[in-house]
Amino acid sequence: MNLKSNGHTLRILIADDQPKVRYALRVLLASQPGMEVIGEAVDADDLLRKTQGNNTDVILLDWELPGIADRQLMKQLRMTAPDMTVIALSGRAEAGDAARSAGVNEFVSKVEPPEHLLSAIAKYV
Repeated sequence: MNLKSNGHTLRILIADDQPKVRYALRVLLASQPGMEVIGEAVDADDLLRKTQGNNTDVILLDWELPGIADRQLMKQLRMTAPDMTVIALSGRAEAGDAARSAGVNEFVSKVEPPEHLLSAIAKYV
């Protein structure tokens, strides 16, 4: 999957409190042309700080990210960066409806194959 066809490198911020998950996502994305991980956040406050003024295209958001409640976090993200793509991730597939109703662009279960996440990201290129 070559996402750099439009000449734009997709700038991705990973927000997950689990170091192993952040590492796995970083490795997966580093192997994809046209994608660049520009940072990582470990909690909601860290994420909000890192999204201000940094030209992030996509946030991969752990739906159970510690800190601010998920719905409130989405409201704040939409206020600071209304056009940013937010893809929620969770090990609980049933969290998808709540994430979508809170305003995420996509939801991907952490138990799905990596290709599902890459396909979800590719929709926004």
